Amino acid sequence: MTITPGFIDTHCHPSGVNELYGVNTNLTTVAEIQAAIRTKVADTPPGYWVNGFMFDDTKVVDGPLHRTHLDEVAPEHPVNVAHRGGHTNWYNSKAFELAGISRDTPDPADGRFQKDAEGNLGGMVAENARRVFNNVGRRDELTEDQTRDRAREGMAHISKLLTAAGLTSVHDAGANRSKLVAYQDAYAAGLLRHRAYIMVRSPYEELRNAGISTGFGDEWVRIGGVKYTADGSASERTMRMSTPFEGRPDDYGILTMSQEEIHEVVEDAHRHNWQIGIHANGDVTIDMVLNAYERVLERWPHPDRRHRIEHCTLVNTALLQRIKNTGVIPTPFWTYVHFHGEKWSNYGAEKLKWMFAHRSFLDLGIQAPGASDYPPGPFEPLMAMQSMVTRKDVNGQTWGGNQRVTVDEALRIATINGARASREETTKGSITVGKFADFVILERDPHVVQPDELKQIPIVRTVAGGRTVYSVMP
Repeated sequence: MTITPGFIDTHCHPSGVNELYGVNTNLTTVAEIQAAIRTKVADTPPGYWVNGFMFDDTKVVDGPLHRTHLDEVAPEHPVNVAHRGGHTNWYNSKAFELAGISRDTPDPADGRFQKDAEGNLGGMVAENARRVFNNVGRRDELTEDQTRDRAREGMAHISKLLTAAGLTSVHDAGANRSKLVAYQDAYAAGLLRHRAYIMVRSPYEELRNAGISTGFGDEWVRIGGVKYTADGSASERTMRMSTPFEGRPDDYGILTMSQEEIHEVVEDAHRHNWQIGIHANGDVTIDMVLNAYERVLERWPHPDRRHRIEHCTLVNTALLQRIKNTGVIPTPFWTYVHFHGEKWSNYGAEKLKWMFAHRSFLDLGIQAPGASDYPPGPFEPLMAMQSMVTRKDVNGQTWGGNQRVTVDEALRIATINGARASREETTKGSITVGKFADFVILERDPHVVQPDELKQIPIVRTVAGGRTVYSVMP
């Protein structure tokens, strides 16, 4: 047996509602996806949305999934199959019809309607182009109380799963008002097992105007930073870069914010004493975010603001130095190399040397934490450690091996570095007198198992605040 501090995931999207009520399309054939959609269609009135979640295009062996595959099983229902990465969705013809989208509809500047070889809509829609579907079709007619109950039940469910993986603290990277209520309801009912550091989106102005800022709350439910999204996805191959994707010479990815928009939101939040977390995967976007952070820190200095770059996927020497100079905290993906390996061929070997760059961060003295981005990536910290230590995917192929870290470093990434990202290193992140009693009991010592077996170490018990929140024993 080995005891470690409780694990901390610094970028996650836990909800549990889809896991309890959605159509799981985390499947490997088109026929399986069609069967799952067909089952839901049978219980859904025509004209109402049928929503799938956890889809992964690269896991479908007979793909790509096409609009017409969804039409075959749902001709009278709008269908939305959401990629687990959160930046692309697949729609059927009924959905496009209701939204008024045709093959001739131009792409918006911050999104894309994917076309097939014949120039017809293929079904995939990327980034903010998806907004046209928000207010069309009919949706489940739940009462406010029913919606709130579902959200509380979902939070309780996902909290069980997180703590079973050894997580005692999770940074929710982008909560709306109903999500904040779900945390409060689950906590009040004694159903919240993990500590939540909540980065907000839409409630930001309300909270700011009420005089609330980063740090408000207690050790279980705390307001974190304000979250924005400035570019596309690494796993869905839409992040904005200075050089194109492999085999796609005209595709540099997608920006979802302009430089001026980034300057505006950063200045507002910084001046109101908020931590800021901006999703920026590609090197172009990271540069834009750093421009804004450097400007506000020069105009309104702060000794320890710890603004964040969420994901901070593709870096270079100059960006690394600027990150260090500003004290900005990057939150790189930690399970992505292992879980999403086959996707990285879209970037090429040279880019992979600078992606998910934990080694480079640590070598420069930047104490980067780790982040799953669940559901885009699995949240299991032991899988994350294996991914960072080996840089191997599930098939044993190495991606960017120069960025490997040691087991000791991986443990620090998963614990004390995570605590620093929320300015909570004095209360969590290590087993120390005076800190919270957050720890994990592992069946085996990560230092003595083979690196390729780290994710197989059983979690025996998870303790948060001195209370057992998960145990293999009844």
